[in-house]
Amino acid sequence: MVVQPFIKLRANARSRSLTGHPWVFANELETLLPAEHDGEVIECRDRTGRLIGTGIYNSKSQIVWRRLSRDRVTLDAAYLRAAVERAVARRAAEPARRLIWSESDDLPGVVVDQFGDTLVVQVQTLAMEKRAALLGDVLAEVVKPAEIVFRNDGPIRRLEGLPLEVHTRSGQPWAPRWQQIEGFDYWLDLQGGQKTGFYLDQRHQHAAVAKYCRGGRVLDAFCNQGAFALHAARAGATEVLGLDSAEDAIAAARQNAVRNGVNAEFTVANVFDWFNAPERNVDALWDVIVLDPPPFAKSKSALEGALRGYKEINLRAVKRLVPGGILATYTCSHHMQDAELRQILAEVSTDSRRKLRVVEWCHQPSDHPVLVTMPESEYLRGYIVRAE
Repeated sequence: MVVQPFIKLRANARSRSLTGHPWVFANELETLLPAEHDGEVIECRDRTGRLIGTGIYNSKSQIVWRRLSRDRVTLDAAYLRAAVERAVARRAAEPARRLIWSESDDLPGVVVDQFGDTLVVQVQTLAMEKRAALLGDVLAEVVKPAEIVFRNDGPIRRLEGLPLEVHTRSGQPWAPRWQQIEGFDYWLDLQGGQKTGFYLDQRHQHAAVAKYCRGGRVLDAFCNQGAFALHAARAGATEVLGLDSAEDAIAAARQNAVRNGVNAEFTVANVFDWFNAPERNVDALWDVIVLDPPPFAKSKSALEGALRGYKEINLRAVKRLVPGGILATYTCSHHMQDAELRQILAEVSTDSRRKLRVVEWCHQPSDHPVLVTMPESEYLRGYIVRAE
């Protein structure tokens, strides 16, 4: 009888995998397996030998093991097909949606966004990379898209020892085109734009904020392609300004405004510098300010500095609001928990001497499902508050 290789937790390891978390780190194991097992399916056991689950292994990664199932499974076409079919069944039928969200959909390191008849796939783990062609075949069979774009250019791939690359399943280039998302047309470059081409996790928040914009001056900070600004303008805002430091994002936002026939201005600017400029002291105040910055805390070690950054930008914004004005503030740093964002707003309220009342709690949409045993699957949170 051939004994299958497995990894085993150290006797004194306080691994979160014992309470349901799908990850095991290198320092939690008695010993690592040889590199020949990298990218393969391996069982993990606790110190008594009890099976914790079956998962994918990579000795080159700090996260050496990611669980696929609590049972014994094989990562083959049948497993991939079943996981994809379950993921699709969980989602509402929308033209633009997240179709697969990594561990939350039993496919660790795989993210799939759908834009009409095109899928954009990010593969971020070695085991899934070795089966990327098979995954593409399964997605083509189940979803039947016209094209699949593999956006394997995220820096996180380097942590798995993977190269950065972008290609399509057909081998033909994907030409940028218009795509409707939540009632607006956006010019999307799915092969060369940021991330998967559009931040679908905020698409429901655009309309949520627009409810407060009619008849007011609206500032969309860190605007990217201008979605919050476009929704505000169509909702009846009297003046809309979008700010972003990326020239290509501002160019896209301007193009989107023209296409959708809305009146909004967009300016290339560092948002921190813009708020700190002397002329802000004499500028008119804003009725609504949206703060949707990129993640300031990309690691736990960066969290302390990130919290200072979030506080500064939120304090600057609150000071620029009219009495009774609305601040919609978000964080997409999964290292930053809700309690920390709430504490920042409490400190901003104290320092600005303004009472902040919560109007709405904000969260990532249901097609970005959160595993209750995996805090890392929850990363987008925010508040819409009124500043008295």
